[in-house]
Amino acid sequence: MFEKYDPLKDEMFRVMDDKGELIDPKLKPAIPDQDVIDAYKLMQFARTADLMSVSYQRQGRMLTYPPNLGQEAIAAAAGKIMKPQDWLVPAFRELGAYLAKGAKLSDIFLVWGGHEDGSRFSDAPNFIPSAVPIASQLPHAVGIGWAVNYKKEDSVVFAFVGDGGTSEGDFHEALNFAGVWKVPVIFIIQNNQYAISVPVRKQTASRNLAVKSTAYGIPGIKVDGNDFFAMYAALEEAAAHARQGKGAVLIEAVTFRMGAHTTSDDPTLYRTKEEEKMWAEKDPIKRLSAYLIARGLRQESDDEALLEQYKKEVEKEFAVYENYPPYKLEDVFKYHYKEMPGELKRQQAAYEKFLNSREVQK
Repeated sequence: MFEKYDPLKDEMFRVMDDKGELIDPKLKPAIPDQDVIDAYKLMQFARTADLMSVSYQRQGRMLTYPPNLGQEAIAAAAGKIMKPQDWLVPAFRELGAYLAKGAKLSDIFLVWGGHEDGSRFSDAPNFIPSAVPIASQLPHAVGIGWAVNYKKEDSVVFAFVGDGGTSEGDFHEALNFAGVWKVPVIFIIQNNQYAISVPVRKQTASRNLAVKSTAYGIPGIKVDGNDFFAMYAALEEAAAHARQGKGAVLIEAVTFRMGAHTTSDDPTLYRTKEEEKMWAEKDPIKRLSAYLIARGLRQESDDEALLEQYKKEVEKEFAVYENYPPYKLEDVFKYHYKEMPGELKRQQAAYEKFLNSREVQK
């Protein structure tokens, strides 16, 4: 696959067209129908939770949140390929992969509600917290991959980054050492066309992002990120490559962020309605739904009850978050050192004084 879809030729691997029809049945990965249905349900659940999260934030019940809308196929495919012993090193727009890894939605709400306890992900093994500093997680992914090789473990590291992250030094340093050390890391670039307001054409002069793999001596491939089957097939082959000790792989997943960069962003300031409408026709859930309906594996009317059930599940998880004990002020300060230094003690005292003064003003 990596040789046939050479990023130097700027070819993109696709299995389905925008209407959910198979371009070539031979390209479809050998995945059971039930697994496809399960992946579709995961994508729908992730989208439901995502839309409700934005609503919760708008109501002032949660802090800034990064929407996943339109990028569900990438995370769902990774979730289906990952094994329990594999590592997930996320950015912050991989909700479906979080859930597939075992994270509870209430934990994710805690993370975006500013509560450190959410980052524990106690039911999700080998899952590190989201990295907000762009691309800073990638050297960590390489370090984990090096440790996997050192310990001779059967694990693969799934590391995510956005298109904007490819301009960061951490991205290039990580790929360089990944190539040298032949670590079992799959780098997945979610190319959603915009790094906040900066379009890809202003991000790089390269013909695509997958081609950056060539300089570091690792295989790379450009994939239709809104095509679940294409992402599944590419990740399946990449995982086999890594597990066989052949080293890292770079996948550029071409997609579109249908929502805002975060709930603090206004995308109408930098992109057009025409562009949004064009990408809406490539909606990953719409495409996979059409595929399943055409084969009699589901009916469109099935979604009504399914989505209603998902809304109730999300509300239940959000209630866990809202009723969670408040974050202890002292925890902000006391875990930096074995013994808290004087400067941190002064900062804590000053902040407690500030909070007390606000209470008096009330």
